[in-house]
Amino acid sequence: MGAGTRWLFLVNLISKGSQMAVTLVLAAFLTEEGLGLVALAVALVNIGQVVQSMGVYDVVSRTDRDPRQVAGTLLVLSAGTGVVLASALALAADGIAHALDAPSVAPLLRLAAASLPFSAVAGVQMGLLHRDLDFRRRLLPDAGGAVLGAAVTVVLAVTGAGPHSLVVGLLCTAVAQPLLGAVVGVRVRPVWDAGAAAEALRWIAVVGPGAVVAVLLINLDYLAIARAHGPEAVGVYSLAYRIAWVPYILVAVVLGGVVLPLCAKLIREGVGLSQVVGRFTTAVLVLTGGLYAVTAALADRVVVFGARWAEAALPLALLCLYGLGISLLHLWYQVLKAAGHARRYLALEVSHLVLLVGGLLAFARQGVVAVALVQVAAAWLVVPCTWWSLARRGIGPPPASLVRGIGGVAAAAACCAAVASGIGDVFGPPGSVVAAVGEGVVLAVVCVVAVLVANPEVVRR
Repeated sequence: MGAGTRWLFLVNLISKGSQMAVTLVLAAFLTEEGLGLVALAVALVNIGQVVQSMGVYDVVSRTDRDPRQVAGTLLVLSAGTGVVLASALALAADGIAHALDAPSVAPLLRLAAASLPFSAVAGVQMGLLHRDLDFRRRLLPDAGGAVLGAAVTVVLAVTGAGPHSLVVGLLCTAVAQPLLGAVVGVRVRPVWDAGAAAEALRWIAVVGPGAVVAVLLINLDYLAIARAHGPEAVGVYSLAYRIAWVPYILVAVVLGGVVLPLCAKLIREGVGLSQVVGRFTTAVLVLTGGLYAVTAALADRVVVFGARWAEAALPLALLCLYGLGISLLHLWYQVLKAAGHARRYLALEVSHLVLLVGGLLAFARQGVVAVALVQVAAAWLVVPCTWWSLARRGIGPPPASLVRGIGGVAAAAACCAAVASGIGDVFGPPGSVVAAVGEGVVLAVVCVVAVLVANPEVVRR
């Protein structure tokens, strides 16, 4: 498990680190409207990616059938759905752009939609690797494809390609991933097994809607802001969201990727989950909580990308709290699915979506800060409900460890906020890159000390 976690962390560090580099470049070379148009196109394609791959990882990880036979059947289902969705998005691009009051997003959406069949094939390949906890071989297709796409995006952005730069990079990543997957030996032949298809569809009928709800939860805010305030506001919010997304991806997604197949394996062996879930929960709290504490304290330094991004500072600080909440939810949802409680997972996701939609309908017109607050409130209202669902089934983290972990995060956040306030502009004005780095180093040290003092035993484990 430890080696698998380290390899998955490395994969995400490289792939998401390259995405972060892309974010920095786009913030420097695109206008608020340009970044907003890119965010809208990617958000819509993300929804399509989830629809075409509903439950693929889960089915391959949990099945008792021949995993290659199941994977071949899923390839037919997923890639076929990807072709249909790509065609539908291409045909509907003008209507979608009109509905969002953003006509310039139509050509971007058509180009991005072409990536869907390729990402479907890569998803099935990754599902096989996840079943075996073989994250080492995932490095080349996942991280390598991301680096290639990032390089293409950066070159195009620097040479003045504008919003098309990210979309072309996205397409390059999607095409490269299945090719690189075949290079490392993950070759899936399309087959059709009626029994495997029936098993997959039964699971997808429950988990699939949850996956769609999950992707709506992280993309509806973009669509609501676009409708109420236009692409420029989407650009400001998108920069804040992209930065706040990094700790979640680097820690929660890594640990969640290990937890689902690990818990499924432990259940097959008749081993209890509570202590394991407790250790993973503490790791999420300590690691993402520390990263979010530092990021929130540095939120006003977002102007290093240009003074035009100053309005992103407050949403960024709020979205750090949101990120911590969804990090816990992501981890716990994997446990529920691994333990066979997919319907409970779906109910929680739907409840989260209802809260978010209600909040957006009521407050989206108040601006990007209000949208960020809605995200925070919706996520943290679901957190205690999810913990209770786990605890009732005897698979929740022990309350004592949960309280200690949250207390450590609160202490780290308070220390970082106090130090950031005391430092002021000692290292230089907010727009200085050197000052941002200097303050970041100091806050990182403060955060580590606070976590060590609050949870020495946790850190040692």
